[in-house]
Amino acid sequence: MRRFAKSVIIVLALLLVAGGTGAAVIWQRVHDPYKGFTDAEQFIEVTPGTGTSAIGRMLVDEGIVRDEFTFRAALWWTGRSRTLQAGEYRFDRAASAVDIIGRLARGDVYARPLTFPEGLTIVEMSRLFEMRGFGSGSSFVAAARESSLIKDLDPAAADLEGYLFPETYALTRGTSAQRLVRLMIDRFRATYTDDLRRRAQAQGMTTRQVVSLASLIEKETGKPEERPLVAAVYRNRLKIGMGLQADPTVVYALQRAGRYDGNIRRTDLTFDSPYNTYRYPGLPPGPIAAPGKASLEAALMPASVAYLYFVSRNDGSHVFSETLAEHNRNVREFQVLFFRQ
Repeated sequence: MRRFAKSVIIVLALLLVAGGTGAAVIWQRVHDPYKGFTDAEQFIEVTPGTGTSAIGRMLVDEGIVRDEFTFRAALWWTGRSRTLQAGEYRFDRAASAVDIIGRLARGDVYARPLTFPEGLTIVEMSRLFEMRGFGSGSSFVAAARESSLIKDLDPAAADLEGYLFPETYALTRGTSAQRLVRLMIDRFRATYTDDLRRRAQAQGMTTRQVVSLASLIEKETGKPEERPLVAAVYRNRLKIGMGLQADPTVVYALQRAGRYDGNIRRTDLTFDSPYNTYRYPGLPPGPIAAPGKASLEAALMPASVAYLYFVSRNDGSHVFSETLAEHNRNVREFQVLFFRQ
């Protein structure tokens, strides 16, 4: 009896050792970093509804995981077989199967930044969208015609000019133009706060008028300290019925007509377009570009100054004046004499 008991103890001990050794082997296998692809980076795209077995084969075929046994073992070890998420993933270094499972379970999809600077038009944004490889420019332009996305704020909108908020967006390669446009509209809504809307209402301005004015401010200056001053000039002119005479509106009018070649000539100032504020009084009929937050705020919170004029110093800044005589002197100094040197 004693011999039997001793034998059972020995067998159990051997099984425990074998089990422990097996667990150690599995632990080592799923935690060892592996890189079986030779390129600098490897992408996989997990489409919605893809099963775990298919995901495993994809990872093995692309040299990201050593073999399917390792993948299954990592799933078992982590307990995340039911939480793998769809999306595009980028791999650029050796990684363990456990780490890779973790990335897919967290949904750490690969995203590339797409930056739209302030002051771009829909057409200019579409070129960036295409140049960065996200899709065709025409698809972006078509998506930007979905004016229903902003109808509650601007019932007169025929497209989304001015409302596609300029910012850096982190996008996957499969992000559609429609999806991006919706993200940009959402960002505009978040930026054009309830406080700004209340200010606009109190000042008797529609959202369209605010964004149109902000777009002029955005195109006229890139200096933060000048935005409230430019806003004041335009608000002062509007108050007394004086023409805005804003060069960026002429450029936009020419662009819409396909006639802009990078220069404004004196004859262009008479170009017949409702966007030409040299020819037509008041604000243009709509935004001429996408303003940022600072320009939206400046449109509703202009500086308390009496300026009616400004002219470029040719260094990115402007000089402001209250009277035409003072303005003419500034034009002579910073435009006429400057370019004669």
